[in-house]
Amino acid sequence: MAILIRRREFITALGSAATWPLAARAQQPGRMRLVAVLMGYAENDPAVQSEVATVRGALAKLGWTEGSNLRIELRWGAGNADKVRTFAKELVDLRPDVILGQTTVGTDALARETKTIPIVFVTVGDPIASGFTTSLARPSGNSSGRLIDDVIQTDAALNPGNSGGPLVSSHGEVVGINTAIIMGAQGICFAVASNTANFVLGELVRHGRVRRAYIGVAAQQIRVPRRLRYAAEITQPSAVMIATIEAGSPAARGDLRAGDIILALDGVAVTGADDLIRLLAGEKIGRTVAVDVLRSGSRHALSVVPDERARRR
Repeated sequence: MAILIRRREFITALGSAATWPLAARAQQPGRMRLVAVLMGYAENDPAVQSEVATVRGALAKLGWTEGSNLRIELRWGAGNADKVRTFAKELVDLRPDVILGQTTVGTDALARETKTIPIVFVTVGDPIASGFTTSLARPSGNSSGRLIDDVIQTDAALNPGNSGGPLVSSHGEVVGINTAIIMGAQGICFAVASNTANFVLGELVRHGRVRRAYIGVAAQQIRVPRRLRYAAEITQPSAVMIATIEAGSPAARGDLRAGDIILALDGVAVTGADDLIRLLAGEKIGRTVAVDVLRSGSRHALSVVPDERARRR
């Protein structure tokens, strides 16, 4: 997923950032598109009103008109964190095509509520470039195939030697740590989200390393056939199928088998391999974890006790 933003084109870019996820989702002729907007400040704030007007104007220029092919749902947090979190859940429950977030608190609340709806967050990395982060609900990966969770993609200018510096929002909030750039991709930059940085720092202080749970399986994402979803009363379209299991591993001890389809861990849906990796966090080491699997067309409730993943030397 990518949004490429040209410098000094703030208004048009903001509309493009909002409309990109609309175009990227499955086209359904005649369907009204829904954009949710979570503002962190009061409705009577002139600066905030200007931002909202910018969004509406840019969308209109790109052919998205309220009442015709577009509906916008706005919520005003008025500086109240509890209200912002409540509105985040309310907007996600509407299942919009895309959500625009204005503040760090609001965007964080939205990311906690959804892993599937695209979230667009306006940020400013320097006073000239207008950077945008998108797909906070989706992780990325590095060249080794390892998951990089909560990575932020932006076009805010990042030059060699700037890694480790803060990615700052338009309200002066640190939202990430600048990490990498794709030189041949119009300056696309990546930052580690501040939440991830806080988690890593906490793990380093407590344990001297970042711990991850391990169950000993090799697995891949698959689409669950419709007939199986219907027969087993499953709503999720995809899951993870176990290809191999290591002998003596937590998975082997828990009676997981090659060919089993993992649907959920501790009641949280597993729709892909990244979900499985993310859910096997350090707090699951040494404790019983419920595993919901599909085996030979029927559901089974199993349990495993993950070990700590061995550290590489």
